[in-house]
This record gives sequence, C-alpha cells and structure tokens, in this order.
Amino acid sequence: MPEFVDAYGITIVYDVYEAEDPRAVVQLLHGVGEHAGRYAALIDALVADGLTVYADDHRGHGRTGLRQWGGDHAKLGRLGPGGLGAARDAVWTLTQIIRERHPDLPLVLLGHSWGSFLAQMLLDRHPDAFDAVVLSGSALRWPGALNPGDLNGPWKKLGGSGMQWLSSDEQVGRDFVADPLTTSVPLAKLFGPIEAAKLFGRPRRNLERDVPVLLMVGRDDTVGGPRSVHLLADAYRSRSGLTDVTTLVYPGARHEIFAEVQQAEVRADLLAWLDARLPAA
Repeated sequence: MPEFVDAYGITIVYDVYEAEDPRAVVQLLHGVGEHAGRYAALIDALVADGLTVYADDHRGHGRTGLRQWGGDHAKLGRLGPGGLGAARDAVWTLTQIIRERHPDLPLVLLGHSWGSFLAQMLLDRHPDAFDAVVLSGSALRWPGALNPGDLNGPWKKLGGSGMQWLSSDEQVGRDFVADPLTTSVPLAKLFGPIEAAKLFGRPRRNLERDVPVLLMVGRDDTVGGPRSVHLLADAYRSRSGLTDVTTLVYPGARHEIFAEVQQAEVRADLLAWLDARLPAA
C-alpha cells in the first residue's frame, strides 16, 4: 500500500491500479465521510479502458484517517491540522507524484462531491497539470447554490438508513452505514464552520488553458443538483474561458451516480467522453 507524508507529517495512503498499456492516468478524489475503496466498479472500468488509476484516502478519511486518529473510528472525517487547505495540498502532492511517474501520459482529474470541490480548487490553481477534469455530484461553490440543510430531507419519512440521498438503490445507503471506514456526520459538523466556509469559491477568471470539463449529476441530487451544476458550467465558460464543457443529467438518479441503478450507463458515458478526448496512441 503506497503512501506519502504531507506537510504536517500526516501519512496519506493511496492505491495504484495499473492499466496494461495505459494511454492516460486518472486521479480519483472521493467525497466527504467516505474513502477510495467505494469506487471499485468505476476503477475496474477505467483500468479496462486503458486508464491507470491513482486514488488516495484523503486527510482524516478511510485508511489515512484511521491511522491519523490512532484507530479511533469516531474521528473519521475530521481533517486535523491545516484543515481544508492541507487536505487540498495533500491531493496536489499526489498529483505531482503521478506527473513524475508518468510524464508522457495525459492526466485526468476525477472528483466526486467534496472531491469535486477539491478538484475545482486544484484546476483553479494548477490548470497546466490536468488534461481533462470530470466532476460528479458537484455544485457551484457559492451561497445559494450549495444545500446547507438536510441532504436526506426529501426521503426523511422513509426511515431506513437515513442515507437515501446517496442513491435510489437502498442497499447503497445500508452499505455506507455498515462500512467501518465511513462516517455519516454532516460536512459542516465534521469540518467546523470556519473550515466549511473555505469551500466557497468560483471558477477562476481566464484560466489561460482550455481544459475539457465533464459535469455529471443526478436529477435528484440534493447537494447542488442540476441547477447548481448548470451555473457551474456557465461559470467555466464565461469566467474561465473554457470551450469544451459538457453537462450530463441523469433522471431518477441521486448524489452517487457511480453507485446508482443506472451506473453502467454512467460509466459508459464517462468512458465515451474520455475516449473522444484522450484517444489511444
């Protein structure tokens, strides 16, 4: 299990899934309260399509978090010293490791939910590092475009896992709750109000590099949903000057489109988009 130590002395654990004859590399950023191990089906599909995948467990999360907090599962999701900025910078350190190992391969940044917010921040800061960006379950990081309330609100009367907002497949919520490496504590509580507020920001003006961006969202996603994602797409076009911005909305799907009933269709759409932009040599 490869690892590196971040600027605050925290050991970050990551996995590498090697494609046989890779034509590109994907850096996968998971969401809040979860870990990279929940993306097995997506990773398998990417590797089979000729894409090597690097996926870390972010600061405070998964195997990284368990080691960081001395095995205390109750502290999973807490970022620790340096907060959100340190979590973002640790992900960027992994980007640099990938670039050093694969200098000749295109690099795709694929972020889900909080991971998509980290991806937005990295694209703003380092547009030259990435050849394509995919954001799943994302939102415009701006007051009014991000849901600050109960993400499970529409399904509250159903009882059950309390995590129905993740997927229309009830088993996904049940598995999330049963997973020893996840936490269902809301982001605002995990990070605290000061760090949570640092999530706010808009796509940078004049990115000076025309990076292709794919935005994928479930129609019933309560984090931002299609309205917020369309605002994000507009901002990438009008503020950042990007010309290749694609938005795909999935009817009947909730937040975790890669764990939805139509996940095979979602994966196929992602691969088709990547294939068109990163053709095999």
